[in-house]
Amino acid sequence: MTGREAVVRRVAAIDLGTVSSRLSLAEVRGGDVLCARKHTEITDLGQGVDATGRFDKEAVRRVVDACTAFVREARAFGATHTLCTLTSAARDAENADMLLGPLRELGLVPQIIPGETEARLTFFGVAHDFPAERIAVADSGGGSTEIAVGAWKPGSPLELERVQSLNIGCRRVTDRFLAGDPPAGGSILAAGRWVREQFTAYWEAVPVRPDRLVAVGGTATTLVAMTHELEPYDPAFVHLRALTATEIERQIDSMRKLAVDRIAQLPGIQAKRAPVMLAGAVILRELLRTGGYDKLTVSENSLLAGAASTMGEVLAGERPSVGWNPELAEL
Repeated sequence: MTGREAVVRRVAAIDLGTVSSRLSLAEVRGGDVLCARKHTEITDLGQGVDATGRFDKEAVRRVVDACTAFVREARAFGATHTLCTLTSAARDAENADMLLGPLRELGLVPQIIPGETEARLTFFGVAHDFPAERIAVADSGGGSTEIAVGAWKPGSPLELERVQSLNIGCRRVTDRFLAGDPPAGGSILAAGRWVREQFTAYWEAVPVRPDRLVAVGGTATTLVAMTHELEPYDPAFVHLRALTATEIERQIDSMRKLAVDRIAQLPGIQAKRAPVMLAGAVILRELLRTGGYDKLTVSENSLLAGAASTMGEVLAGERPSVGWNPELAEL
């Protein structure tokens, strides 16, 4: 290990997704994340974006408020640099500058990343728990689902066989199909068919599917919490926990005839996630069915973990494993 690589740095990664705004405060040494803690706010940035192609003013306000608190937390933590990424909702919104300007005023350098970069960062964050193992990683978010198949060996570039970002997300599916409260049974079937067609096309292009499917994101972690009735939420319990197709189906059955306010009262769920939870569960069910899996592994690591690792590599003068060189902001 070189002297530069031996340096431990404190960094802050911010990811602004379609449903959640998230912060990771991490200590890194090169590309290794030594420890991290996360803060998540349900800000619903994607509210109305699928229908209008534009950000809603109140949604932008919620995200800016969250980021104001995140920057304050990062400074208190002693982070020297921040990385701020935006994903599906920002890719779709024609008025993205409505959000980017206020973020720059906070001292951030907001970067709208393409779906493939999002998938590579997520895979990199997850793969640290499965070194050299060929896996499939799915990040099911509010506006899109990224799926990547490949393997990563420490000290080597990321080797991915197939990477794709699909416009399948719990906010998007809710807005298109499940607007009723509760939604009609036929709309749930229609949502499943729409999701199934796209996932089927992805898996058909993967001749040999990995034995392990890993899922990240709020839908997957919340389904574990609901299955085990975790109150309060316990990330250590959730991380690397198996979630079976039967357990997902059971949660769909428990939600399909309930109004959102009733879903919000189910054990293990965040109330603000209730409006999109049924759609998220349908998406994961179809992901398993089309991939031929009867269970998946849920990871607490995700894009944030990959972003923190990438920041560590950049600050150590190393070539980023994900093949993307982000622009960092100094605090």
